[in-house]
Amino acid sequence: MEALIRGGGRLSGIEAALSQTFKALPKNSRGRLSPRGVRYLVHGYFAKEHGWLIRGLEPHGMQANTSEVHEASILQDRAPALVEALLEARQADRGLALEDVVAMVAALERLIFDESIQLLEAAYSLNYLTTEGPMDEGELHEVLRSYLLVFEMGMRSNLSDARKHQAIKRKLERAGGSYLTLVEFEEDAVRNFGFAHSHRMNPFADPQYTFQAASHIVEDLAQAYGKWQNAECRQMKEELIKLDVDGDGRVPLSSFYAQPETSSYQFTESREYLQTIGALDETVSSTPRVRIANYMLGPSNCIASSSYYSVCCLSECEAILNELEGTVQAPTAPATRLLGIVANLTSSSYAPEAPRQLPEDLRDKIHVIAERHGGEAPLHGRLFAQWLHSAFPQECPYPHMHENTDVLSPGHWLNSGSVTAPKEERARTIDQAGNATEEAYQAAEAQPQALEWSDDEILPLEEPAQRSRVALGGNAARLAVQLAVLLALLRAAFSG
Repeated sequence: MEALIRGGGRLSGIEAALSQTFKALPKNSRGRLSPRGVRYLVHGYFAKEHGWLIRGLEPHGMQANTSEVHEASILQDRAPALVEALLEARQADRGLALEDVVAMVAALERLIFDESIQLLEAAYSLNYLTTEGPMDEGELHEVLRSYLLVFEMGMRSNLSDARKHQAIKRKLERAGGSYLTLVEFEEDAVRNFGFAHSHRMNPFADPQYTFQAASHIVEDLAQAYGKWQNAECRQMKEELIKLDVDGDGRVPLSSFYAQPETSSYQFTESREYLQTIGALDETVSSTPRVRIANYMLGPSNCIASSSYYSVCCLSECEAILNELEGTVQAPTAPATRLLGIVANLTSSSYAPEAPRQLPEDLRDKIHVIAERHGGEAPLHGRLFAQWLHSAFPQECPYPHMHENTDVLSPGHWLNSGSVTAPKEERARTIDQAGNATEEAYQAAEAQPQALEWSDDEILPLEEPAQRSRVALGGNAARLAVQLAVLLALLRAAFSG
């Protein structure tokens, strides 16, 4: 627990980011979140704010049986007392209030920032420096650039071979390109730190930076990194949208593979990989198409994979759903209300000056979903996610049902040889599409595009009707107090 009891006024910012979604989630009789609701809230916060995919809290893949917060690897390794208290609170069916979840998020965030400090120590060593003495500004820049490089390489990085690391840096400097963007990001962080601490610096002397100062800058870099690197995700998506001739969030697999050598992006993921993660629409088997939103959120676009988390592309759909949650402030809503809200939502592909008129089949679908659930559609079920995908196909992923959600984590594919399609396979796919007859194209054009739809419903936040309980007896109050004390301790530490 000692690692958690550190760090400044983060609680108010975290609470502001969580409060709208918290209001929209199902609660127990005490007005608290169940374990599944807590997991959803914590996963969504890190995905939206940092692009972090935390090991143990990967996407649930629309499964009824999902993991819970205590299964996050970093908590199990670094905060076992908190894990034990969470397990006991689960058995007592206590649930967590908003302030409890805020403290939990702050604890996880703190633990991940602490891992960044360990990488900073390695970056010192890779530049033949020790953490005891101060650095000049030139040395600081070199250390921070090394930190970002080993951070991006994740588990593939060699933290002990300084000579090899320096050779890689020099090669990247000569090549320019994305390395120059990384340098700008790092230099901006140093400038921001200098501005924030200018009152402590001697204007008549060259600045010197202690390990503590470098740690502050690294924490800022780690916190901002996800949103910064998402600029590349946006550029990649723009390339894919150019290939989406129908505007339905799908790219023919042949076009996906046929990017010219001069293009900014060459897409090489195999058909097997795309099928496995749910990014391949094979409604028409002869013309498979890549779902843009599913592909963008797939593990092949995650970087900086450590033993505890990866940095992935930010989900635009999270922002759309958050806006809905903030307006509805309930777990369910009538179809007419949802239609009115969605008609006025904006996204990267929709910015209507007047309320948007959704297609008739889509308007009918939301009424069917609501009727199936007694008059109101659940915001966090599979059918509503499918409806959002149809309304915002370039932003929201199709809710593919996965038998094994491990396939959505970068670690699953780390040593797999099936992510990238061989050049011959890609060429064959392109040739097969090129051999299609003109008559086949005309027939496809004449047939109206059917809405991709499955009536399978899953409510991943719904707790089982019968939860097995241990015979807690008089221990129930003690368990509740134990967790309450731990969370109160965390709140006090982070608000100090």
